[in-house]
Amino acid sequence: MEKSVFFIKKMDCPAEEQIIRMKLDGLNNIKKLEFDLNLGNLSVFHDGNLEIIESSLDSLKLGSEIVSTVNYEGKLLSEKDIIDKKLLWTVLIINFSVFVIEIIFGLIANSMGLIADAIDELSDAIVYGLSIYAVYGTLLIKKRIAGISGIFQLLLAAWGLAEVIRRYFGDEIMPNFILMIVFSCFALAGNTASLIILNKSKSNEVHIKSSRIFTSNDIIANIGVIIAAVLVAVLQTKIPDLFIGFLVFLLVLRGAVRIIRLSK
Repeated sequence: MEKSVFFIKKMDCPAEEQIIRMKLDGLNNIKKLEFDLNLGNLSVFHDGNLEIIESSLDSLKLGSEIVSTVNYEGKLLSEKDIIDKKLLWTVLIINFSVFVIEIIFGLIANSMGLIADAIDELSDAIVYGLSIYAVYGTLLIKKRIAGISGIFQLLLAAWGLAEVIRRYFGDEIMPNFILMIVFSCFALAGNTASLIILNKSKSNEVHIKSSRIFTSNDIIANIGVIIAAVLVAVLQTKIPDLFIGFLVFLLVLRGAVRIIRLSK
């Protein structure tokens, strides 16, 4: 077996990682892929046929170039890998649970900030699920799931942005800032717990690193909704709630476009 390391210039987020996984999925000589988003490196463990791997990566036009190829005699699956999968499942369940609670009380509170934050939690849960399923599913099923989830998120983001604009110009009732604060704090607690769980892993793999990044971003969004709720209470205007909702929906839209791209 050989280990070939590639530098991929345009690989800077989990969407590119999924694109590469799907592109290389059908190559039987590949045994394992390891990603390092910080360095932009991809390590491919394979049995010969390096030219096919290079050609497949070149076709993605992500700026890939070979760094090194060496013989490899180590293990491909460790106990740490199994533990990391369990951690991801735990975070996925927490994200989905937070989504359900936030979407319900976001509607009750008439808060676009809470609703947008809830949909962001759902988007993260979908990405976690795709990362976990990437190991087990067939290429066709992966692409179908990615495509459907990306379109679903795109529609939700488009609806959210349109709803924010409608509420800005419409005569909507003020959001309930108390519910906003309470359930943003609930989401903040869930994401903080997720980050603590993820930090138990010492892995440098992309699925753990990206999960930490996603969860940290979620915490920032939670704090943003809390600040918006305080401003709603102090200024007696719906603008802060609409503003934070608009920003979060833009993030969901960006993620949806990348997931749709990877499904191609």
